[in-house]
Amino acid sequence: MKEQKEKEEILSPFKLAWRNFIKRRLGVVGSSMVVLLIFVAIFGSVLAPYDPLEMHTKDSLKPPCSKYLLGTDRFGRDQLSRLIYGARVSMAVSFSSIAMSAILGVFIGLISGYYGGLLDNIIMRCLDVVFAFPLILLAMVLVAMLGPSIQNLVLAISFIYSALFARIVRGSVLSIKEKEFVEGIRSAGARDYQIIFFFILPNILSPVIVQATFNLSLVIMIEAALSFLGLGVQPPMPSWGGMLNESRRFMELGPWLTVFPGLAIMFSVLAFNTMGDALRDALDPRLSQR
Repeated sequence: MKEQKEKEEILSPFKLAWRNFIKRRLGVVGSSMVVLLIFVAIFGSVLAPYDPLEMHTKDSLKPPCSKYLLGTDRFGRDQLSRLIYGARVSMAVSFSSIAMSAILGVFIGLISGYYGGLLDNIIMRCLDVVFAFPLILLAMVLVAMLGPSIQNLVLAISFIYSALFARIVRGSVLSIKEKEFVEGIRSAGARDYQIIFFFILPNILSPVIVQATFNLSLVIMIEAALSFLGLGVQPPMPSWGGMLNESRRFMELGPWLTVFPGLAIMFSVLAFNTMGDALRDALDPRLSQR
């Protein structure tokens, strides 16, 4: 037992987190699903059997068969190809939105939490205004103001979720900046930017990573919802939400048009949520001991 504890102490935080992560089977399964989604998104042009915009009018509303594995829509477009290209859109929107919101939110949270005072109060009151509205409603308003497009969708989502990252980071900074090692560094003559970016930032990355993973699934649902309402990805570009919108009038004639995009959204959300749960447990020292 003593030798095992000594080995655990020698392990770096990264290796210890990795070992705790792979112990969680659901997390490994979720991560595999995420890797599959990313693979499909990157190599969609190779994997898709048809051009997602190509119309086969003679095969309109054809059910799943050997030629069209997931059937066709009212224009005869292959559903499998459109789902694959829709994965590319969903992954691109979600990852770019979370990356931009994390960078902006982490910066705001670091400045607000470290300096405090009047600056902190002003930033927090501005964030309270953002949190006063439901996220999906605020996203709808912003996209409607900016105009429906992928770029505007990414900007709107990034703006909304940067507030969430900022609040999480601020709370972590408030608990870390008063610790003894920070005081020691400050007394040694380190400047504020050195303390913030070289000592405080590395110690708050764990909650940021976990939050980013969970938010990826939420962004996928927001993108699908806005595309369903006509405020996101514009036709004829395929997106899962847009495919659901187009299939509403044909649910009785072609139920596969609704089932497969819905399953794609459920699959991706489940993948990111299970991976996020495992990451949270692996990166949290209290939970990793269980």
